[in-house]
Amino acid sequence: MSQDGQTTQETDVQPEEDLSWVFGYNSSLAVHSLMDGEDRVLLYISSHTVVIHDILRNRQFHLQEQPTQKGHTNVISCLCVSEDKRWVATADKGPDALIIVWDSYSGVPVRTIFESHSEDGVCAIAISQDAKYLVTISAAAVQEVCVWRWTLPTGKPMCSTELKPEFGYQDDSGLQYGAPFLSNQTFKCLVGQFSQSVFHVNNTQALTGTSAGKLVVWDMDSPRTLPEELPAKPHGVTATKVVSLQKESLTVLTVLESCIVTGDVKGQVKFYDGQLRLLTIYSHDKVGPIQSISFSTILRDRPSALPGSSQPFLTRNFILSTSDATMFHVATDSTSFERIMTEAKKAVNAIACHPREPLVAVGSHCGLLKVWDYKQTQYLISRIFTEAGIQCLSYDPEGHFLAAGFTDGSVYILDAISLQSICEEFQFSQGPVTHISFSHDSKYIATADENYSVTVYKRVLQNGSRCWEHLAGLDSHYKPIRSILFGVHSDSNEPRLLSLGEDRQLVEYDLKSSIKDHLVVTHRDRLEQVAVPLCLTWYPQLSTESFFLTANNCYKMKLYNTTTKMCRKTLLGPTYGSPLEKIQILPRTSSADPQQHYLVYITKDKVGLQMLPVDGNPHKSSAFICHPDGASDFAISHDGRYIFTAGGKERTFMKWKVNLHTLNAAAFLGGEDLIPFYNLLDGGREGKFFRLAFNSNLIDMAELEDYFYYVQLCSQGIKTLETRQVSTHIALEEIPSVMRAIGFYPSEEEIEDMINEVKFSKYADTGEEVTKINLDDFIKLYINHRPALGLSMKTIQRAFQVLGYDNKKGDKVIDRGDFLSLLQCRGEQMTEDELAECLTTLLGRRPRKERSELDTYDPTGAAALIEEEIPAEITAEIFVADILGLPIAEPEKKEHKEKEESLIYKGTESSDH
Repeated sequence: MSQDGQTTQETDVQPEEDLSWVFGYNSSLAVHSLMDGEDRVLLYISSHTVVIHDILRNRQFHLQEQPTQKGHTNVISCLCVSEDKRWVATADKGPDALIIVWDSYSGVPVRTIFESHSEDGVCAIAISQDAKYLVTISAAAVQEVCVWRWTLPTGKPMCSTELKPEFGYQDDSGLQYGAPFLSNQTFKCLVGQFSQSVFHVNNTQALTGTSAGKLVVWDMDSPRTLPEELPAKPHGVTATKVVSLQKESLTVLTVLESCIVTGDVKGQVKFYDGQLRLLTIYSHDKVGPIQSISFSTILRDRPSALPGSSQPFLTRNFILSTSDATMFHVATDSTSFERIMTEAKKAVNAIACHPREPLVAVGSHCGLLKVWDYKQTQYLISRIFTEAGIQCLSYDPEGHFLAAGFTDGSVYILDAISLQSICEEFQFSQGPVTHISFSHDSKYIATADENYSVTVYKRVLQNGSRCWEHLAGLDSHYKPIRSILFGVHSDSNEPRLLSLGEDRQLVEYDLKSSIKDHLVVTHRDRLEQVAVPLCLTWYPQLSTESFFLTANNCYKMKLYNTTTKMCRKTLLGPTYGSPLEKIQILPRTSSADPQQHYLVYITKDKVGLQMLPVDGNPHKSSAFICHPDGASDFAISHDGRYIFTAGGKERTFMKWKVNLHTLNAAAFLGGEDLIPFYNLLDGGREGKFFRLAFNSNLIDMAELEDYFYYVQLCSQGIKTLETRQVSTHIALEEIPSVMRAIGFYPSEEEIEDMINEVKFSKYADTGEEVTKINLDDFIKLYINHRPALGLSMKTIQRAFQVLGYDNKKGDKVIDRGDFLSLLQCRGEQMTEDELAECLTTLLGRRPRKERSELDTYDPTGAAALIEEEIPAEITAEIFVADILGLPIAEPEKKEHKEKEESLIYKGTESSDH
């Protein structure tokens, strides 16, 4: 993906910028004016990105990660700007939190401070008047204040202290602070909660605004003025008076030249002189609670509003931002309020692209629905729904209608241009509508809701106009519905509807046979055994066989035959920290290779592209952080050139330009055949596993080849005297044995999927079944089917949490009898002999006589051995170390929040297990 947006000035930023445009901003943080004269250049925060937005020229420039410079990977939590508007400091909260100082003139990060507050990151930041120092406050439970000389190369603060609950001072060599006492009884008046504090223009006093409309005046004590009997407190602070300015709560307090400026919950901006005498007021009935005030750098003369005063005061135009996500430009020479931006003030979860025009519709939980022309980046029309929040959106295939699902379960069908309702809203869902979609012919609309129900609406004619009416609904699943998908029956061109749930059920409906209040189900298929399917889409017709594609929470993608629902292929999906949440096929662009197809996906916090066909090659996918706090949905432009991601509670959505050439180049450089898969093996190409198992050019016989030859010996007879028929293939029935020999222990269902995958790989083309597999195909089969992240100790412990109980020591344990019973009665049940053979083998005490390994197992003595070796109460650690015989690794510090730690060695290659 590459940048498509324009910038506010000439810079040296690399062209690999990914982001094209950011819509929306974090309205809980300040908006800063970078403008001179009549310009409208703003700086604000959107998710993990600093945006410089030239309103009049309709341009954006993004301060974000550079090719040689790490950027924020968490949502930015605070920012500050120097007085000359050149230096911008930002910080975030969470793992790998950073403090970054940017040059707003060039857009380049000039200083990055790592591990400033390693536990929880930064919640507040400020810059000194001379721009040499930064002050940060940590987000930890016990907060730490640090002062940084950011222009120096050291990564340590000049001084720091913890803000402990009790009063006190640190030692004289460090940072000192005071916590002066003030209550309603101090001055016999209601003080209210503190909102913001600044130093008075005289620098000997400090001022604090409160929620009761008061201004607290603090005197900064000097050691020279303290009584001799008191110890010197060089930074003592005493409240000297409380000034009642107004009834409304003060939300903003700042200083401009010789003026003290306040903002309040009614949207009023007031200027006072140093004696707190009112100079002038700016107000407008459309302005909500003020979040920040930022002044331009150009001074303007304005006559004083005080009666009888002949002294004008100098002021500047300023930008107001409000807590309801609106920005205003205020011209002080005319007192005019110009609304320059109105964005969502609650979560943005709904997004849809028009099927024929460059339009994108976005809905928010605050009820705001907006339509943008994304090529011109211009807002076109909006509508506010006051009854409920918008949860999902969908255009019909012709682009005439826009369907919206709401948090109260209602469904609206709107005209796509005017956004006016074409019929009465529907109210048939008992919970928030999570999915909404049109059939290919617009004959049906289907929705899914949080109560696990699917509801279908059917098109009718009313007074000669198209409309829809409720057909039927059904509680199709017993866990959350992840996808609803319309398709087309190949033999009739009639709509086909499927739903996929976290209950692992794929449900197909018979729309033609469904009647009023009765939705007919034709098939229910369980797609997964253990993993949870998360998303579903139709797969492009790349062969004679038709498939749909799913992705699950174990980083696997699976192809299923659209008719038989048989799993035809299991493949390793993108592994970028979290599983794929939603997927769509990228529409074909006019310049794209007609033989090449791509998949677009989002994970918890990233947006990515995957080349098709999917084959497990890691170089054929890429991903970028789009919304660190969670991507809620995405949409693709009709021409396949742009992807739009919705940021949920971040209240933003982003536009990305697709650059297929970059992904194609990465795939090409990754190599062909088996080369891309080498790094997926433990140790890579030079590691032990590869060198022993996959490099046939070595003098020593490769271990995997040994297994291949061994199973051939067994199939031909160990003691035969006939001439051996040596081959590079093994029979499909031997796949499980070789997989187990190299450390992967599939379930019986996984074994069936693997064998069927190979057996029917050519059936659609040739009508013949495959009966054997070669070494190269086996390697790919192994990589694609084995667990993507290995066996985690946390997974074992979670199982013990569910199946076990707390013993007298407080450990979570499973009774030995219950353990043996579970293995024989639940899941893929083992027979008593199978269990005995398995456990005695694992415990290293398998009875042996003078016989071949292929002889029948004799269970004599197995019960006594199991009782002797396995304790009556089994913990997760005993199960892993003593029964499975696997080493438990020590937990290592996570380098990135998205990397799940695998504590059990996943590459066990002992054939004894």
